[in-house]
Amino acid sequence: MHTLSLPYPDDLLITSGKSPQALEKELAFLLAVKLFELRRFSLGKAAAFCNMGKLQFMFELGRLEIPVINLDDDQIADELNDD
Repeated sequence: MHTLSLPYPDDLLITSGKSPQALEKELAFLLAVKLFELRRFSLGKAAAFCNMGKLQFMFELGRLEIPVINLDDDQIADELNDD
């Protein structure tokens, strides 16, 4: 597995009011959410990326009003047409 080192300004740490560890955990979560939204990560991979269980990750997605199931129009039509 590769590692990403990402510098961030002290201002971000100060305005967040979080410890460096808590802020970095939040940033990893937000990256996982975005990669999930872009369909680059499955739900399970996104949860694992930010060290969460699937259920907790799903809960957090709901809190952010991000759909857990993200189907395009063709996929929805296929699901509705299956008998």
